[in-house]
Amino acid sequence: MSGKPILISGGGIASLLLAQSLRQSGIPFKIFERDSSLVFRAQGYRLRLSPEGLDAIESVLDAPTWQKFWDKCGKTGGSGFASFNAVTGEQTERVAPESLASRGGKIVGIARGDMRRIFAEGCEDHIEWSKHVTGYELVEDETSGGGGGGGGGSSGGVRAIFSDGTKSTEGSMLVGGEGIYSRVAKQLSGGKLKVYDTGARGIHGQAPSTAFKGLGEGVFRLRDDTRSNGAIFIITNVRPGDMDDPNVSFGWTMGGQPGVIRAPNDNYSIVGKEAADLAKSLTEDWHPRFKPLIDEMNEHEAAFWKITCSTPSGVPEWPNDPRVTVIGDAAHSMTPAGGIGANTAVRDSALLGSLLREAGGYKPGVTAAYEKEMRVYASAAVHESYTTAVAQFGVQIDEETSTTVA
Repeated sequence: MSGKPILISGGGIASLLLAQSLRQSGIPFKIFERDSSLVFRAQGYRLRLSPEGLDAIESVLDAPTWQKFWDKCGKTGGSGFASFNAVTGEQTERVAPESLASRGGKIVGIARGDMRRIFAEGCEDHIEWSKHVTGYELVEDETSGGGGGGGGGSSGGVRAIFSDGTKSTEGSMLVGGEGIYSRVAKQLSGGKLKVYDTGARGIHGQAPSTAFKGLGEGVFRLRDDTRSNGAIFIITNVRPGDMDDPNVSFGWTMGGQPGVIRAPNDNYSIVGKEAADLAKSLTEDWHPRFKPLIDEMNEHEAAFWKITCSTPSGVPEWPNDPRVTVIGDAAHSMTPAGGIGANTAVRDSALLGSLLREAGGYKPGVTAAYEKEMRVYASAAVHESYTTAVAQFGVQIDEETSTTVA
C-alpha cells in the first residue's frame, strides 16, 4: 500500500468492513477509534442479518474470511418468529421462519462483537486506538489554486482532528463512521444530519444458553402491557445446538416505551448490576417460562441504551465534499426495530468500497456517486425502521420540536 491513505473515523462494523474492502483492493487506509481496544466496552446485542446485509458482507470478504464469518453465524429455524404475553405466557403471534429467512430458509444472526473481530482481521496494524475524532480540515489543492475543497488535483487532502488538538497524517479522503455522535457528520452536513432522542430506552442482557431452553429454537418477542405508563418487551434469538451448554451465552434486548425504563440519574452509560437489577424488577411478575432469561443473567454484561433515530423523512442532502463522506449510523441512525440499521450500514461499506476499488482509490466524484445511491436505500430503511418503532415503542418524532442527541 502506498500513497495517501483513506482515513476512517470510528472502528465499528461499517468502518471495519470498509477497511476489509480497501485492504483487498490494495488501497491504503488508517482507522481512528476512540476506544482503547475492540473489547473496551460491551458490544451490544445480537444482529439479525437480512439477505441484503449478507450479500453485502459476502461481496466484500475474501473466501476464507467469509467462510469464517458464515461459520460463526447462528442459523435459526424452529418456530420462526413468535410473540408472547410475557405475564400470562400466552402466544399472541407467529410468523413462519421462511418469512424472515436470510438464506436457506434460516434466520441468520451473529453477535456484534464476533462480527467486529472477524472484520478487523488483517487490519489491526492500520488501527490507531484511543483516537477520538472531533472534526477535520481540508488541505489546499495546489493544482486548483486553493479553496481547500480537494475536488481537482492530487495534492489536496484532508486531516482528522482529534480531541486533544492533534491532527492525523494527511489522507486522500475521510470517511466518518463513528456512529450517532459523529462530529464528522455534523461538520460535513452543516448540521443537517440529525439524530433524535425518541425517549424510549432499553437494557441489553446475556444469560447462559440453558436459561433459554424453555423457549426452544426461534426468534421471540415477550411483551408486557400491564403497566399504566407503557409497555416493555424483550427480543431474543434462540439458535440450535447450544441450549445444553451452560458455557455459551445468548443475548436479549429489552425495550420500553418512553418513561418506562429509567437509568439512575438518567445516566445511560451505567453498566453492570444497576442495569441488571432494574431489568429484574421490571420482569418480576413474568411467566416462569421466561423468568430464567432475566434471573440467570450475567449481571456484569447488562447495559442501558437510548433508542434514537435519524430524520424519519429520510437522509437529507448536503453540499457534496469530494474528500469527505459518512457511513453507517453517522449517516442514518435507526431504531432497533427489525434490525435494519446494521444491515444498511454494511451496504454502505460494500458500496463505497466498490466505488473506491473501481476508481483505484480516491477520485473526484466517488463520494457524490456513493451518497446519491446511499440516500435511496437508506432513506427507505430509516422510514421502515421508524414506522415499526412507532408501533412497537410508542415513539413519535416531530422534527420541529423533538430533542436531538448532542
